[in-house]
Amino acid sequence: MSPLVVNPDFAGVERILVVTAHPDDVDFGAAGSVARWTTEGIDVSYCVVTNGEAGGEDRSMPRAAMADLRRREQTAAAATVGVTELHWLGHPDCRVEANLELRRDISRVIRQVRPDRVVCQSAERNTARIYASHPDHLAAGEATICAVYPDARSPFAHPELLDEGLEPWAVHEVLVMTAGGSADTAFDITETFDRKVAALRCHASQLPDPAGIGSFVREWCTATAAAFDLGPGRLAESFVRIDTR
Repeated sequence: MSPLVVNPDFAGVERILVVTAHPDDVDFGAAGSVARWTTEGIDVSYCVVTNGEAGGEDRSMPRAAMADLRRREQTAAAATVGVTELHWLGHPDCRVEANLELRRDISRVIRQVRPDRVVCQSAERNTARIYASHPDHLAAGEATICAVYPDARSPFAHPELLDEGLEPWAVHEVLVMTAGGSADTAFDITETFDRKVAALRCHASQLPDPAGIGSFVREWCTATAAAFDLGPGRLAESFVRIDTR
């Protein structure tokens, strides 16, 4: 296993793209780190694969209305942590596939944003945390890794992107959102934790207890900080780093 790294040096990093399956995924997995990065002057953009129309429990709400609501919630949550650029791919919620179409769509956004780093979900199923391993998460993670390498950097992977005027772009590193024993990198989010919770509370349509979400997430981030020996009272989010240079 790689040595554990806390707060890796992001000197020279100007742009980060976060790719997730649903509205709210980034806020559960990485919003504290995103708030830290934007505070440090890094330009962060989101790419959301679906509009989240399958979310919620209200059967009386038309699914198109749910999609509109969730887009508004994610846009508000993004602003809470300093993100204003969101790309929506519109793939069907609960039916995401890591196919060539999704790889092309993510590659398109990578070429548009031209990020130094990409953050994504894990393509590996974690039976200990089944909610994190939603099939859409797995598919979005797999498609993102394929988009980073080889698709976005190859002029021949999706030639239609060249027709759109989008030149190839090579991402240097991927951070995969994860928790538990596989994580090798953590960001201390103690100072930005409140902004993470505020972002999560923007997703009111998906939270049975918006007021109580802070306690649950604090326990999670406290355990992550302890795993990285950050000391009492610290809070953290963890990732697996992949060098793609």
